Formats: sequence, C-alpha cells, structure tokens
Amino acid sequence: MPRSIVHRRDHADTATTDERTPRNNRQTGGFPPSQGTLQQSRTFSLRSSGFKEEPVIILLGWGGCQDKHLAKYNSIYKKQGCIVLRYTAPWRLIFFPGIFSKNLRCTARKFLDMLFDIGIEEHPILFHVFSNAGCMLYRHIVELQFNKSATYFTKLNVVGTIFDSAPGNKNLQGGIRALYIVLGSSTNLFMKYIAIAAFGLIVLLRVVLYPVTQFVSLSSYDALKVDPSRWPQLYLYSKADKIISYKEIEAMIKIRKLLGIQVQSMDFNTSQHVNHFREFPETYSTKCISFLKECIWQAPLTRFFDNKKI
Repeated sequence: MPRSIVHRRDHADTATTDERTPRNNRQTGGFPPSQGTLQQSRTFSLRSSGFKEEPVIILLGWGGCQDKHLAKYNSIYKKQGCIVLRYTAPWRLIFFPGIFSKNLRCTARKFLDMLFDIGIEEHPILFHVFSNAGCMLYRHIVELQFNKSATYFTKLNVVGTIFDSAPGNKNLQGGIRALYIVLGSSTNLFMKYIAIAAFGLIVLLRVVLYPVTQFVSLSSYDALKVDPSRWPQLYLYSKADKIISYKEIEAMIKIRKLLGIQVQSMDFNTSQHVNHFREFPETYSTKCISFLKECIWQAPLTRFFDNKKI
C-alpha cells in the first residue's frame, strides 16, 4: 500500500482524522499518521448530558472522491463537537473487487486496527457510508466485527449507520457511469475505455455466474441483506439518482425492517448521486444529527454514560 497520499487525486489508502489528539504516534496496520491535527473539541452539545466520550463519526467515501469533497461533511458533525474520521478506499479495489477483494478486506482490518490505536473504541461510533464504494468497505468492517475468531473488534461501540446513495446491486449502466467519472479527463482515453470494458465484462460475468458464485462469495449487496449488526440504520437517497436505483435501496430498507432493525429513510426526490447534502444542506444536516442523537440515546446506557452523572 502507498504510505501517504493525502494530496493525491484519488486519496487511496488515506485515513484523515479531525478533532482529537491520538493516544500515541505509533503507526498501525500500514496507515500513516494523519497529516491533519487531532484536537479536543471545545464545544459539544451532547456532552452536558453526561457522556463519557464524544461521538465519533466515520465517513467512508464514494469511489474516487477527493478528500476535500468528503471533508465538507465534517461541518455537519463538528458543529456538535463530534470527532470525525474520513477514509476513501482506492477506486481499483471498488470497481474490480474480484481481483482485489482480499486487499479490501485487509484494508478493513487495518482501518479497524487504526481505530483502536488512536483510542476511540469506547466512544459511540456512527458510520456515514457513501455509495457502493463505502458500502463495500463497510461490509468487511462489519464482518470483522462479528467474526468469532477476531473477538477483539467486538469492543468497537457502533451505535448506527447512515447510508448515502447506497447500496446498489449489479447496476451495469450506473457502474460504468461512476467509473467514467472516477477516471476523469486526465486519464488516457484508450486506457479509460479498456478499464470500462474490463469492468463491464466482470459485471456481466458476475451476473451470469451468480447462481453459482452466491454460494461461494456473497456480493456486497447480498452481504448487507444479512448483515449481522442490529444497530439503527438511516438511508438517504433520491429517485433521480442515475448511478444507483432507488428501487434497490428501498428493497434493502424493506429487508432490514423485516429483521426487526430500526430503519429510517429520506427520499430527496430530485438530487443526484451523493449530491443530496449539496442540494439540501439544512434538511440533510438536520436529519443526520437527529439520527445520531436517537442512536446514542437508544444505545445501552451503561456503555456510554458516566454513572456519577446519571
């Protein structure tokens, strides 16, 4: 893995942290120390209620997103005094999972190791996941948390998950559009079409072989259907999304509700893929903060509160 590429265009293998001083400076699992400063937040609207630790928000970016774009979501949570962490997986791991799936799982493990290294495992944690790229990494993070052979990760206190424009399922046309955007104008035109053709072939093969491969390895969409976590979920999406169909997201919502999971959703109707916050900043922010507070208050009280202040 590259050592530190915070300023590279695709921000692959970059974990960026805000609002807290790390426990120590030891490098963990191949992730470089953040180039940003981690400082204690001065104001925290939920702190006065007696919480032991500030909530931690983990932003898992969409495929190829630049960190400066993902960082805009910090404002939603920093106003509440939350700790914010950002990470975007390399686009090659997302669009070619059959080739790099083991690397993506390894990335998830290293990311979890980093969370423990900076000392936030006892904080209430909320995942904010963007598009299928964020979902693919999130899927492995959750699986590791519930892996019986890796009980160390069960100590992570996750209270909820927000899905933005995801998850989607085998959408070839939407996937090609997303890859075309990720490759951008700077990519050689010939190489761009080679990559798109290879991606399309992989998707078609997965669709054709699905009756067999589903017994060997679940797709991210199918894995999220049977995700063993039971914390609340919020789905933010739009019927106007041209990358991921709203029908696939609504189907996931129904499946998770049938499992008895508390699920909330909001359809923005007109905004495009991962563009809901940009077009409806106040509505988006209000919904996210409201959901965060509900998740924390519904979590086991003894885990997050100081007994002396209850």
